[in-house]
Amino acid sequence: MTLAPGAYYLVGPTASGKTACAQRLAESTGADLLSADALLVYRGMDLGTAKPPAAERAGVRYGGMDLVSPGETCSVTVWLAAARAFLAETKRAGRPLLVVGGTGFYLKALTEGLDEGAPPDPAARARWQAVFDRSGVAGLQAELQAQGALAMVPPGDMDNPRRLMRALERSADGPAARPANWVAPTATATAPTFAGLAWSRDALAGRIETRVDAMFAAGLLDEVARLMSAGLASATTARQAIGYAEAIEVLAGRMSEADARERTAARTRQLAKRQRTWFRHQAQVIWIDADQANSVETLAQQVYSVWQQTGPAPWPE
Repeated sequence: MTLAPGAYYLVGPTASGKTACAQRLAESTGADLLSADALLVYRGMDLGTAKPPAAERAGVRYGGMDLVSPGETCSVTVWLAAARAFLAETKRAGRPLLVVGGTGFYLKALTEGLDEGAPPDPAARARWQAVFDRSGVAGLQAELQAQGALAMVPPGDMDNPRRLMRALERSADGPAARPANWVAPTATATAPTFAGLAWSRDALAGRIETRVDAMFAAGLLDEVARLMSAGLASATTARQAIGYAEAIEVLAGRMSEADARERTAARTRQLAKRQRTWFRHQAQVIWIDADQANSVETLAQQVYSVWQQTGPAPWPE
């Protein structure tokens, strides 16, 4: 396989096999691989995020991973700065860049730019977190609607509490604060086209169950116990991550492991639903129908065929 220099995108919901497929393609083409996943940025959070093992990553140049410790804040701005530095080196070396992930906000920031406005206000974040704790997503949506700011949230992020809280923080700055990169892209010559892995709802649910069982069996509880003393206990974002929040409850004796597995799978299915909605409304995707009978090699070949059809996207600026 050969790819011309430029950017190539592979997306899809969690547990769709994106990373394994991209790993195989990077090995075959000599490309660098940039992760666009909001949880892979945390060092040490490996099992619960399905991060590729170090042995697999050794043969491929990876970016966008292991940027901060769990106790540190990692906004899209932090990730974007690291991503731009990574792709600049890839571009100078004349290698293709494979961008893989399911965090739509990261992908949108990379391809369309980002206007984050003022940095997050801890007091405002605490206020909206309290609303979420009390009334859930519906409470955050009601607050945005009351402020006439619901349009600041794209359709694919309407059930994402972090995006809703950030929109509420920004709403205090008025309409001028609304970032242009939240507008749904149009089919222009410069808009990147993504290749995507699509599974039926039932098949993806089965893959999620298998992943959750595997990460607990591999030692997720031990991983979380180690991370608790390394900053995870006081982290505002990382400790809420799917799988990690449940593991913390098990270690504290407030939840059984069986219940933790069930809740982790349920939250992962909800995430996958949000991701599918986001890609449907916010991106141009050529979907590849995946099936359990398809090997990683078969899916990689199908993704490669899409990239041969679309050609490389322009280098992100």
